[in-house]
Amino acid sequence: MQEVTVTKTQPVLEISLSGELVSENAEEFYGEVAAAYAASPADIVFDCAALQFIDSTALGTFVKILKKVKTDGKALKLTALQPRLKKLFVICALDTIMEIA
Repeated sequence: MQEVTVTKTQPVLEISLSGELVSENAEEFYGEVAAAYAASPADIVFDCAALQFIDSTALGTFVKILKKVKTDGKALKLTALQPRLKKLFVICALDTIMEIA
């Protein structure tokens, strides 16, 4: 189960994530983020403090979102990742293409 909550839309689209992002809910996650972005195109900041687990499909979904925002000249940033989740992004070298704070 995952939860996506848009907490602020301007000047940055702030989105809080909680629970687990896995293959079973990755499309729903993408759809919710894409709808929020379409309604208010801006840099996206994901607050991941309550995110407990992600799988490879979720990593791919973050890349898919990144491609869309970069195409529009915007940026994507992940904040408050738990160390074990941050390690996944580093192992996959995703920290070289997106900001992880």
